[in-house]
Amino acid sequence: MTVPTTPDSPTAESGVSVQTRLIALVVAVTFFMENLDATVIATALPKMAAGFGVTAVDMNIGISAYLIAVAIFIPLSSWVADRYGARRVFASAIVIFTLASLLCGLSQNLEMFVFARMLQGVGGALMVPVGRLAVLRHTDKKDLVNMIAVITWPGLVAPILGPLVGGLIVTHASWPWIFYINLPLGLLALAATLWLVPAGRESNVRKFDGKGFVLLASACALILGGLEWLGGQDGNSLLTGAVLVAIGVVFSALAVRHCRNRPDALLPLTTMKFRTFRASIYGGSLFRLAISALPFLLPLLFQVGFGLSPVDAGSLVLAVFAGNLAMKPFTTPIMQRFGFRNVLLVNGVIGVMSIAACAAFTAQTPFWLIAAVLFLGGLSRSMQFSCYNTIGFADVPKARMSEASALFSMFFQLAMGIGVTFAALLLRISMAVQDHPVHAQPADFRVAFLGVALLGILGLIDVARLPKDAGASVLQRH
Repeated sequence: MTVPTTPDSPTAESGVSVQTRLIALVVAVTFFMENLDATVIATALPKMAAGFGVTAVDMNIGISAYLIAVAIFIPLSSWVADRYGARRVFASAIVIFTLASLLCGLSQNLEMFVFARMLQGVGGALMVPVGRLAVLRHTDKKDLVNMIAVITWPGLVAPILGPLVGGLIVTHASWPWIFYINLPLGLLALAATLWLVPAGRESNVRKFDGKGFVLLASACALILGGLEWLGGQDGNSLLTGAVLVAIGVVFSALAVRHCRNRPDALLPLTTMKFRTFRASIYGGSLFRLAISALPFLLPLLFQVGFGLSPVDAGSLVLAVFAGNLAMKPFTTPIMQRFGFRNVLLVNGVIGVMSIAACAAFTAQTPFWLIAAVLFLGGLSRSMQFSCYNTIGFADVPKARMSEASALFSMFFQLAMGIGVTFAALLLRISMAVQDHPVHAQPADFRVAFLGVALLGILGLIDVARLPKDAGASVLQRH
């Protein structure tokens, strides 16, 4: 059932239909669920390991299983949405993700938990890309900034809240509640989807590209799986990870050649001809990679380097969340006033400086100063994500939105996964060079923060090449 509104129905002040705005809120809820789940689990791993009778290191397979399942099924999202309809696929993905969350909480052993996490990854791979697509297909270019901001912001908040929420749950409740909190959110999102998202599917659906799926899924799975291996603690895992990543790069090259030469490819690459989309994919992925390392590095620095408790460390990281929250009302006006290119360049430099400033933190640094730096970083982080996520779709025609959404989601997932692993590798290298074999020291975190800041700088090269009026079609004032 759908509400009796259409894109021409009574609108909010921005001109967006009430129906489209509500759909965007539903997608935002699912984005929040997925990103919170990906970060909140890290705090609970020791308690979960004790319950399953394994070591904390063994629990890493639960994170790897989820990431690999997501990587395998994201390339399918655009074709499945076109073939079966966005509402049906989005609703099914929510059901799968929510059911898998229940199974995660009910798991009695590591094997059942890994199965549930893989099932959760399947739901997550289809949930956000298809939900975003449902919004993009019903949004005019002039309203794209507002709708992308609605979808994006909860995904920014979730990784910051994750460590604190996880610490509170394992301290005052039990680890299954990390997954049970998804149940009411999932049921609410499912009911809203069936009510709001229009039924129907594309009239002309291309044939299923089996070879393209195998190449794309293998490339994503090998690269993410290899990066997880690179995060291991011995030389064998380092070698295995490097080999898997190398094979994944080969599969990536084969997949790109296949998608370029086949007109009905599973994931067409025609949207890459748009300069704004390329900048969001290439430069944007580098910046997302740098930013995604912070929710991993900051809690570790505060706990391992400064000796704070998990709850205290999570509370300090909330300054980033405060920055995200404070920037939200100003994101659209700033983009409309100065344009995408100027905002991405200036704000990007501010974001990189805030990351590099974390390298100067010591146990003696006043908490108010740490909080101020993190707050500034939160302001920049929110603005940069919203800019990249909006400009990426600024010049893409609606007929190409499904492939653009799938391609964007694939690079987004790879960037977020690679960011954590890259930061972990920098820590390991610094620990080896500075002879810190057991525990990372503040000096090791200094290397990691400066390394990810360098990635952020490299991500701005694509932005500098954009024309001054890039993405102007979606920055019209109402």
